[in-house]
Amino acid sequence: MPAAAPVEEKAAAAPPRTWPVVVLLVLMALTRFAPQLLDDNGPPWVWIVAAMGPPIGALLIGLWWMLFSRTKSWDRALLFFGMIGAFALTLAVMHPTMLGPGVLVMTIPIGGVLFALAAILTRELPSFRRTMIVLACGAVGMATSTLVRSDGMWGNFLLGVDWRWTTTSEERIVAYAADREAKQVDAASVAESLGDIRWPGFRGPDRDSKQHGPAIATDWDQTPPELLWKAPAGPGWSSFAVAGKLLFTQEQRDQAETIVCYDADSGKEIWTRAFEGRFDDPLGGPGPRATPTLADGGLFVQGATGIVACLDAATGEVIWRRDLQEEADRKPPMWGFSGSPLVVDSLVIVYAGGDGDKGVLAFDATTGEPRWGAPAGELAYTSPQLATVAGKRVVMSLSNTGLDLLDPATGELVLRHDWPIDVHRSVQPQVLGDADIVIPSELGKGTRRIHVEEKEGTLVDEVVWTSRSLKPDFNDFVIYEDHAYGFDGRILVCVKLADGKQAWKGGRYGKGQVLLLADAGLLLVVSEQGELVLLEATPERRVELSKFQALDGKTWNHPVVDGDRLYVRNSQEAAAYRLPLAESGEEIVVR
Repeated sequence: MPAAAPVEEKAAAAPPRTWPVVVLLVLMALTRFAPQLLDDNGPPWVWIVAAMGPPIGALLIGLWWMLFSRTKSWDRALLFFGMIGAFALTLAVMHPTMLGPGVLVMTIPIGGVLFALAAILTRELPSFRRTMIVLACGAVGMATSTLVRSDGMWGNFLLGVDWRWTTTSEERIVAYAADREAKQVDAASVAESLGDIRWPGFRGPDRDSKQHGPAIATDWDQTPPELLWKAPAGPGWSSFAVAGKLLFTQEQRDQAETIVCYDADSGKEIWTRAFEGRFDDPLGGPGPRATPTLADGGLFVQGATGIVACLDAATGEVIWRRDLQEEADRKPPMWGFSGSPLVVDSLVIVYAGGDGDKGVLAFDATTGEPRWGAPAGELAYTSPQLATVAGKRVVMSLSNTGLDLLDPATGELVLRHDWPIDVHRSVQPQVLGDADIVIPSELGKGTRRIHVEEKEGTLVDEVVWTSRSLKPDFNDFVIYEDHAYGFDGRILVCVKLADGKQAWKGGRYGKGQVLLLADAGLLLVVSEQGELVLLEATPERRVELSKFQALDGKTWNHPVVDGDRLYVRNSQEAAAYRLPLAESGEEIVVR
């Protein structure tokens, strides 16, 4: 009868423990996907957990294997050095856009998941065979990220990827521009268009995303919008400035931030002007963020790298240029310089976010010479906005520290409403009546209404309400009659302006944008997926009237409506549609 095996040999032969792996896999799934179920953005820590939970879980699975799996020391050593080698090789051959967030949300988690599943399924196999299978599966999991490139994150913090061998939007626009002839427009036609500026820049004449024009037909099944043209566009989140038959926008084209003048009827280029420079962050992707501003024959632009310039709107000739990195003595913020220039009288006012009095800067519109500077918070992706509040003409500047009202001529502080937050602000404030302001905040903080009045020659303010029912993040909201319509995270919401309470909430449009067709009482929403949705601006309930797919790809750019023309773009294409007009006497909306 053979002797019994020693206790130590039996213990060594026992299969590795796998129940901790199952627990970690469940926790990885919960941290990654549970935040997607939230109706709003949630506080910042929720998204930090969503981003960091899976890679941390994957690393804990590896730690478990090394310390507590009951495998032999040489098995652990082989697997450890094998995984380190596979990880290093993956980093060496992956597409550069995948470095950073791509590694955290794809390379490490997928490698960890396949590693864990292989460990569970092979726990009864002989030691060496099990080790080699687990190593191979973990390496293959990590290597999957070498097959793709990243085009940034979506609004729900999921990574956007394409096969790395497919043509990029930059390659498409460069090839497209090289193959087409520029649209020839005579000087008289250009001058006529520049004399007809109805949409001078970001979010319209008053930066309130409000359009006035003819009533449009709301049944798009019967009379759908007519596609006039669609063309490739370079990356960037700029919208359009419109003058007559001219469109102006900004795009990234290889290593140059490019300002483009398009013919509104055909989508053909009329002229381009390139400034060397490239901003590319792993979340937002490459390209300019700001929208050009038209004023007095000039086109005022701001690039994500910090270039501020005045161009001749007719020809694209550079009149003057400045660099905010030098003027404000700062590097571009996390998502680039994003504010659109504001032209007031003879000044161009921009947000810079520098220390001291270099937060908001004003330049002479004709020469580009500095005129004044004013303090501001360092975290903002908003644009200076002109308004009249309590009888005073002011520039509103919104940043992470709160809202500043500045004298447009001197930059002198007229009123400061302190409402500090730990993160950035990206959405424009809205003036309500002539004495109230609605101030948005991001990532779970909500929205606030303040009342401003003059006392003894000085403006003072008080808080009317603060509400968490409207949290627009970097997407938009508009005001119509007694209600605000906008995004609470990824869901459209209607909020009562009297008390900040929710009237209704519904419609998952992602991190989209909204435009108010004020004369018709309609909301035009461009979803994050490029779908165009027409809704009734009513506090009674969400009434979705019509919709159609206007663009392909992630769409964060603001739409523009000029008369019966709709202009939309995203980081890969631009399009123009003719909206159907309502016939005389036609019922516009159904309540």
